[in-house]
Amino acid sequence: MKALVQRVREARVEVDGHAVGAIGPGLLVLVCAMKGDTDAHAERLVAKLLKLRIFSDEQGRMNRSVQDLDGQGRAGGLLIVSQFTLAADTAGGNRPSFTLAAAPDEGRRLYELVLRRATELHPQVAQGQFAAHMQVHLVNDGPVTIPIDIDKA
Repeated sequence: MKALVQRVREARVEVDGHAVGAIGPGLLVLVCAMKGDTDAHAERLVAKLLKLRIFSDEQGRMNRSVQDLDGQGRAGGLLIVSQFTLAADTAGGNRPSFTLAAAPDEGRRLYELVLRRATELHPQVAQGQFAAHMQVHLVNDGPVTIPIDIDKA
């Protein structure tokens, strides 16, 4: 699985002008299931997201995870959005190919597994809408943007 993680002060996803998911400080996570991905890939992605230390401690060092955003035991939000375009291959020309992405049914199943596991393990999880035309609004904090390829993690 691939993900693009952005540390945000706030983020929300809209579909047809209506907010379907929103968080305050936390992580906006764009997620793409790739061909050959399994439940184990989804599980490893969730574990990585919850432990990824990209929030500042008292010394300003990236030393905290979304689970302890402020050092006082308060968790930040996770906004998890499906994003098949992370599978884009531009090596063959100017029009991206998405043949490396999982088929839509499998992509949905793995995305929903990520959501389910994240919700079981974290107190504040919001989501986008699979296969919808979404508008994603965010205030990137830093900016901090981290790509994750779970096959290489």
